[in-house]
Amino acid sequence: MKLEAGQKAPDFNAKNQDGINVSSKDFKGKFIVLYFYPKDMTKGCTIEANEFSELLDEFNKLNSVVIGISPDSVESHQKFIGKENLKHILLSDSDKNIANAYGVWTEKSMYGRKYMGILRSTFIIKDGKILEAFYNVKSSGHAKKILEYLRKYQ
Repeated sequence: MKLEAGQKAPDFNAKNQDGINVSSKDFKGKFIVLYFYPKDMTKGCTIEANEFSELLDEFNKLNSVVIGISPDSVESHQKFIGKENLKHILLSDSDKNIANAYGVWTEKSMYGRKYMGILRSTFIIKDGKILEAFYNVKSSGHAKKILEYLRKYQ
């Protein structure tokens, strides 16, 4: 089930890279850029995370918070942030409840083998409502595209 613009955004609550609970309710009045990615320290995910981090000041100027979310552990997120010097929040969704709620935990296929995994996707949310939903995105250049969409709401 894919979510669309105009629908209520599923609430989320998960531990960040420091083991602190972060909830969608913590960001009332702000735009939430919630991006789902498959795995810490893999090529595409590193490109995407670095691009969001590099543009973080621009996102902040637009009253938004950037949150990356994957099934990786808090410890894995700590290593990823340390290695790549990331500046934004990463949430651990190890039970995949949030990914399921957003419809991004899905069957994938590689070289004929089927498996379950994260469909790289991004949601722009404000006050509990999805403003934009992007599924199956490419990692390179994606953060800049999201920034341009956010500018439309200013």
